[in-house]
Amino acid sequence: AKFVAEGAQVIVCDLNLQAALDVAAALGPAARALRVDVANATDVRLMMEAAELHFGRLDILVNNAGIGIPQRRPAESMPLDEWDAMIRTHLRSTFLWSRAAVPAMRANGYGRIVNMCSMNFTGGGRPGVSHYSAAKAGILGFTQTLAKEVGRGGITANAIAPGYVETGLIASFSPEMRELLRDQNPVGRTCRPDEVAALVAYLASTHAGFINGELVCMDGGRRDYWWGDA
Repeated sequence: AKFVAEGAQVIVCDLNLQAALDVAAALGPAARALRVDVANATDVRLMMEAAELHFGRLDILVNNAGIGIPQRRPAESMPLDEWDAMIRTHLRSTFLWSRAAVPAMRANGYGRIVNMCSMNFTGGGRPGVSHYSAAKAGILGFTQTLAKEVGRGGITANAIAPGYVETGLIASFSPEMRELLRDQNPVGRTCRPDEVAALVAYLASTHAGFINGELVCMDGGRRDYWWGDA
């Protein structure tokens, strides 16, 4: 919504087409929806071609795909399929989309890439989510390297590390868990989606042209969360 309000045209991508359609409908005529497997190279290429055909150019890429963590497990008992799914959805997708976007951005002499990291990595890692922490650490390393490769082309690449954001996932937590998350944070609450959107929009703007290869932490001052047997 923030991008549309700023005058951008956007494509909403999701493996669940109906979910993408619902978001696009809420955003209005400036948004289109496509069903895309974010970690499938062919899907990504076709989506990029569709974006350029429909809009004429590509200026901004926000890599925000993710999957939930069904159960925390120590690395020694982490099933390989769970490890692969996490790396594929988070890290592989960030690479594929960035690789596909850079040529179009170079041709325009302008581009902004914003990738999502996490406080679960910036806090030094958390037991039971080694696959998630590894994926997010990889995203930061990739972002910082990409920034050095594309900067002279008028392109920047940055990452954001949010804390807990008021999404459907947080809403599914018990009232006790939500209260604990608020109590643990120096600000005394969790992050609002509009706050994340505002930061993404700034990093995607012309005003942020000299911010490149950075990780912006957005966690209220708390980098790690511990509860129960985590």
